[in-house]
Amino acid sequence: MAHLFNRNVLVGVSGGIAAYKSAELVRQLQEIGASVRVIMTRGAREFITPLTLQALSGNPVHTELLDTEAELGMSHIELARWADLLLIAPATADLLARLAAGRADDLLATVALATAAPVLLAPAMNQQMWRDKATTANITTLTARGYSMVGPASGEQACGDVGPGRMAQPEVIAAAAAALFETGLLAGKRVVITAGPTVEALDPVRYISNRSSGKMGYALAQAAVDAGARTTLVSGPVNLPVPDHARLVKVVSANDMLEECLALLPECDIFIACAAVADYRPAAIEQQKIKKGPEQITLQLVRNPDIVATVAASEYRPFTVGFAAETNDLLAHARSKLSRKRLNMIVANDVSDNSIGFNSDNNEATVLWPDGEQAIALTGKGSMARQIIQLIAREHGAGDTGQSN
Repeated sequence: MAHLFNRNVLVGVSGGIAAYKSAELVRQLQEIGASVRVIMTRGAREFITPLTLQALSGNPVHTELLDTEAELGMSHIELARWADLLLIAPATADLLARLAAGRADDLLATVALATAAPVLLAPAMNQQMWRDKATTANITTLTARGYSMVGPASGEQACGDVGPGRMAQPEVIAAAAAALFETGLLAGKRVVITAGPTVEALDPVRYISNRSSGKMGYALAQAAVDAGARTTLVSGPVNLPVPDHARLVKVVSANDMLEECLALLPECDIFIACAAVADYRPAAIEQQKIKKGPEQITLQLVRNPDIVATVAASEYRPFTVGFAAETNDLLAHARSKLSRKRLNMIVANDVSDNSIGFNSDNNEATVLWPDGEQAIALTGKGSMARQIIQLIAREHGAGDTGQSN
């Protein structure tokens, strides 16, 4: 069944009579799992009120290019980064012309230029406007740039004409949106992903851990599911919803995580080690709460197992992807880990930047493999996860097994 679980869909509504259908479209998108925000042009607000779409989407409706309530007053950039898909319905003849010309004269057109997300257009206009050579040329231009289209349908129109130009029905548009993400790049592959922190107990109430939220690992699990993989998520303690169709295995400590991962290896094609595993754990766990005493105490730590290196050196050896969360000399440290741990691929990101990485919804990274690398610009973690999965699918499909055991 088509779905949009964990997808951010930005719905653009332009000024045509079909704007009334946008309310039902928002509902349809939410029913198949999407988080929805709405941009309305000035013309759209003449046909349907922002309050209607705000009530249905659960989010404020965006109307102005420069929003004083947005971060830095640049709502177009924030929305462009948030979106996994920009869906414009209805897309009027005027809007198609402005998009084809690369205009940025209102919020919707500007976001269309600023986003790296795919754009799906649902045209709606009078049948003669649809047949006009200028509209045909604009459609040709937009499709050549990678824009997708759904509709229009044929039938009786509001003006009384009969012919092509009616906006496709909301359920048809929602299905077309979902189909854009069903890539099948990893169809049938078995993928194991670790996520979140590990928690290393000191005593019954205290522990050592880190600030990992698990968001990147969970986004990778969703992207793997969307790519057709049978996905198992081995997760430390986090507060996130489990991606639909993914199997969740809960763990606490690094040793717990290693045990579960090794048990899964005989049926694993691709292993992605995204978890922030504690490097050390207490040498002994006190059975009773440690009481306050001297001004200073000494805590003895022992090294935890290196899960990704252990998997890469295992008998079953799946295609193994690691993560390098660094605060300095990012690419040098990542290249060293790629070679030293005999990985097929590594994703390097700078966790010293508080605007990305741990607990942030955004990230940027460089993906490295033995004979190449690719930078991923600042984007939402969902979008980054899909780009990483695409790279993994490409390298795995090319028969890259990395360095032999």
